[in-house]
Amino acid sequence: MRVIAGSLKGRRLVVPRGATTRPTGDQVRIALMDTLTPWLPGARVLDLFAGAGGVGFEALSRGALDATFVEHEARAVAALDANIAALGVRTQARVLRLDAGRALRRLAADGERFGIVFLDPPYATDLATRTLEALGAGGVVAPGAIVVAQHLTKRAAASEVGVLKAFRARRFGETTLTFFRAEG
Repeated sequence: MRVIAGSLKGRRLVVPRGATTRPTGDQVRIALMDTLTPWLPGARVLDLFAGAGGVGFEALSRGALDATFVEHEARAVAALDANIAALGVRTQARVLRLDAGRALRRLAADGERFGIVFLDPPYATDLATRTLEALGAGGVVAPGAIVVAQHLTKRAAASEVGVLKAFRARRFGETTLTFFRAEG
């Protein structure tokens, strides 16, 4: 897996071995980043269920100010740490080794706010719904923030979750990206 575009274009990313993570495919990352382009420069990015961090590193490569990676699986955290070191983005990136729910509570308590949030939880769980509900409470999303949920196409995301209102969906076979804007 490589960074597709921007200042880190072509740089290789370490991906954890095994089936514990599912890297976001190139076609999906390209579409995601193309849609996020207007919001990326100077954005604070939160990459939930980060895996090896492909989405967050792509955002940094394209002008995001910083990225917070949330991942609880040990091999994925090791890959994230290796990627941060290899890409030379230690001052722009941090890793929280927590589950998404605890990370969101901690970030909210610390007053952290993000302009872009991406979540790609395991498909066989209800974590997409639970995480969107937590984000919809508004604790870590800045006004006008963009939240993107990657999920199974057959498990459609709600059109409204708290302060989040869906404004676009992009389908890629079994995978769909649903884009939300934080209102208020």
